[in-house]
Amino acid sequence: MKPNRLIYLPLGGAGEIGMNCYVYGYGPEGRERLIVVDLGVTFPEMETSPGVDLIMADVSWLAERADRIEGIFITHGHEDHVGAVGHLWPKLGARIHARPFTARLAQGKLIEQGLDARVVTAHAPRPEWVEAGPFRVQFVPVSHSIPETSMLLIETPVGRILHGSDFKIDRTPGVGEAWDEAMLREIGDEGVRILTCDSTNIFVPHPGRSESALAEPISELVAGARGMVAATTFASNLARVRTLARAGQAAGRSVCLMGRAMRTMVQTATETGLLSGMPPLIAPEDAAELPRDRVMLIVTGTQGERRAASAQLSRGKYLGHEMKAGDLFLFSSRTIPGNERAVTRVMNGFSELGVDVLDDQGGRYHVSGHANRPDIEALYALIRPRVVIPQHGEHRHLREHARLAGTHGLVSDVVTNGMMLDLSEDRIDVAEYIETGRIYLDGSVLIGAIDGVVRDRIRLALNGHVTVTVVLDEDDAPLGEAWADLMGLPASGKRGGDLSEAIERALAQFLGRADARTLRDDARLDEAIRRVVRQTSLEEIGKKPEVTVVVSRLSAG
Repeated sequence: MKPNRLIYLPLGGAGEIGMNCYVYGYGPEGRERLIVVDLGVTFPEMETSPGVDLIMADVSWLAERADRIEGIFITHGHEDHVGAVGHLWPKLGARIHARPFTARLAQGKLIEQGLDARVVTAHAPRPEWVEAGPFRVQFVPVSHSIPETSMLLIETPVGRILHGSDFKIDRTPGVGEAWDEAMLREIGDEGVRILTCDSTNIFVPHPGRSESALAEPISELVAGARGMVAATTFASNLARVRTLARAGQAAGRSVCLMGRAMRTMVQTATETGLLSGMPPLIAPEDAAELPRDRVMLIVTGTQGERRAASAQLSRGKYLGHEMKAGDLFLFSSRTIPGNERAVTRVMNGFSELGVDVLDDQGGRYHVSGHANRPDIEALYALIRPRVVIPQHGEHRHLREHARLAGTHGLVSDVVTNGMMLDLSEDRIDVAEYIETGRIYLDGSVLIGAIDGVVRDRIRLALNGHVTVTVVLDEDDAPLGEAWADLMGLPASGKRGGDLSEAIERALAQFLGRADARTLRDDARLDEAIRRVVRQTSLEEIGKKPEVTVVVSRLSAG
């Protein structure tokens, strides 16, 4: 048995943007006491996960070691960090630690799933310490696009780790804590051996901009609009929501929020004292009674989500409101890679209605919540770590971040989901590779990738489906003709005839010459019918559909 070691294991968020879940452990090999950082989600795409509602990290490795988990720490309230709490907590069972605003959001996730919200403990930031087995953890406030975002200072018996979380350098964020350079330099002076760090904007060469820089251009835009104005932004970006609302109020418009996530965020932030100075809000039904040029809608759906308010408005009337020619719709957000098609669909929907659509205009109406390359280097200078582990990024982001750290003389490498590191010394050693994957929320149940549900759904979507029904009498002879029901396939083939009739003719020929052994054996008959259907379909339409065979046997007497 090896002596005590310090391990780090990303289960989600390393090699992808979203679905964050990280594990730290200390103790004898195979018996380390563990803490978990973040339980986040990512969102599905029709091409890769049709019909799925949410995607989260497969925590099977953690669940098998649940008795060793000392605590779950949530860095902030974005869905890709807290969104899976209600679904995954029953597998882990450990106490959840967060700051008050994030704790309220986590409790809401648990309550939605019928779980006890008392497992969440709210903590004050630095200098308070949270004891968790061999670890002591401190919430370190940083600026981001949601209030109460925190890095985690993790004290271990072999040195300190600063788990970087998401962050940006913003000295005037409007809502939430400002960037505190003195505090971070103090933490660096105390000594930090390992920094794990956000890589999202590693390719952006200029320093990040402050949230406060948007107030003037947004106010000017809204003041100059003539018809109805609607804007979408991330529901969690409370400073932006307030900026938009104030711009509407200054232009003499009544402000209405649309979308449950946005209303929940504003309510929670107000109740916890984080959001003040918000203009009065009116309900959608009251806003619908006002003149169109006196209304400002702030809606959910920055990424083109089909059920969100922005998408529904782009398709017609929603909650009594209908956008028309001459109205203005603003995307005060950026499109996350992979969502371009969905966002473009919404934009085109508005364009067809005659609505003027504006995006962020190269940063005029949006600033990122993530640190750009110079800001990451500024964090290096304050913290002065010996080891940097890039996280929160796709592989190309992690690779570029590791290169950047290397130019500063820091030990760094690309670490992706499933790579367990031994960080007992100032080098990145892979101790083990852990099998990782994804769990899907499909309706109201969780399914695993290996269950095959999503794979089968994709195959059905790509290939279509044929159901074949065959009736055999008591002597195993066909009774009447087989028939085929088609779904998701063209009605006619390349010869111009009915596809189902072509399949049925081929089945009639097969059944007429099938031997008794095949007709008696359900498995042989099933496989043979599948081959006939798929071959006929291939000849007629160039596709091999999925096939379900139903064989009914009549018993004697």
